[in-house]
Amino acid sequence: MLKSLHLRKVGPSDELKLELKPRLNLITGDNGLGKSFLLDIAWWAMTRRWPQSLNKSLVSGYVARPQSAKEGSIEFVVKGKTGKDIRYASTFSPRDEAWTGKAGRPHNPGLVLYAMADGGFAIWDPARNYWKKVGDEDVQDRVPAYVFSPIDVWDGLKDPKRGQLCNGLLSDWAGWQKEGGGAYRQLCSVLAKLSESEAHPLEPGPLTRISLDDARDMPTLKTAYGKAVPVLHASSGVRRIIALAYLLVWSWQEHIKAAELIEEDTTPQVVFLIDEIEAHLHPRWQRTIVSALLDVTEALVGAAQVQLIVATHSPLVMASAEPRFDTQQDAWFDLDLMPSTAKKEASVQLTQREFERLGDVSRWLVSDAFDLERPSSHEAEVLVAQAETMIQDKKATAAQAEELTRRLEGVLGPIDPFWPRWRMAGAKRGWWSPVSPISFTEDGRQKGTARKDSAA
Repeated sequence: MLKSLHLRKVGPSDELKLELKPRLNLITGDNGLGKSFLLDIAWWAMTRRWPQSLNKSLVSGYVARPQSAKEGSIEFVVKGKTGKDIRYASTFSPRDEAWTGKAGRPHNPGLVLYAMADGGFAIWDPARNYWKKVGDEDVQDRVPAYVFSPIDVWDGLKDPKRGQLCNGLLSDWAGWQKEGGGAYRQLCSVLAKLSESEAHPLEPGPLTRISLDDARDMPTLKTAYGKAVPVLHASSGVRRIIALAYLLVWSWQEHIKAAELIEEDTTPQVVFLIDEIEAHLHPRWQRTIVSALLDVTEALVGAAQVQLIVATHSPLVMASAEPRFDTQQDAWFDLDLMPSTAKKEASVQLTQREFERLGDVSRWLVSDAFDLERPSSHEAEVLVAQAETMIQDKKATAAQAEELTRRLEGVLGPIDPFWPRWRMAGAKRGWWSPVSPISFTEDGRQKGTARKDSAA
């Protein structure tokens, strides 16, 4: 498990610290502030390799370079399989373009999974990727990790020296389905648990062919409208979920087989990094995905402890965590851009925030997680801000208030909570009659009835 990260002069900030919890860790923040970067660092801390260095097809996961090689450092603490905390500190060598120090052979952190936002996936398996001893020396004579580009997930992963490392979703799914064994039953179970709802489960259909030029038996999914759709024709959201389901099953199944070959027990801990967990998903799916992944991973790996580190832009994901969030096991981290001042330049700040159960998705939009002024369109936010200023402006006239009311009607719904404040302020200022300050038009919109002869 990853217990902490401490970065100095690395990434968007001079210093960042994370004290991670053992089960669920949520990371929010605006684009470009470092959410994906932190996940890349976390992956490197536990595996000692950068994803892009192992698969040049990736467009992310590059080696992190410090702002200053003399001052930059990465420190982290991992919990090994024996339960002992191991602390590491690394500095950067510009000549070698690599992080040095005690950062070669990774201490066994258990199974590490990384679902990237673009559909790529990385797996580090202590039974298959760990260094082995040759005499008295540690030698990296095994595949350092399995790093899939988005297309590799579907068509398989090959290594120029070692050959076929993974058959890919299409081939494995079809093979598992023909065999009807434990891997296929596990895949069906994971798909069902990751489904949008019980009413619309992800359920495999019969294998099919999609082209005269393609000899592969293609997996399909049953649909609510009675047809079986080839998985290659599924929506982006469904493809995201079935790829997660397949890789979870594949990585655990392969780990079990490898552990048997080396005559060791399966790993007691799993770390799952997920970037933009909501990618491509409908809101109904976004509000269930966190709980579903917690349940799936815990059921899949049995007694092993599972740690999730999740980056998200979705208020629905944050709201969905409310029923499960436990401050003893879970944490929420938020990245913010701190504006420049006369004494300081703008900077990125990471804060572990207290998790509150807000009960309403719109309240998450205006929380510290997303920092919106109001849960509405940008145009509505601007006009409401103008209306708030007008309320305080002693020189504002009834004609100005009437014009702003007409503009507000174009951006606010008829039951928007700002209307009562606006009409009460207008009645108090004498802009319109207190008896009927806001009336409804025939189509249900609210309309201001300003008294044109009134002055502020």
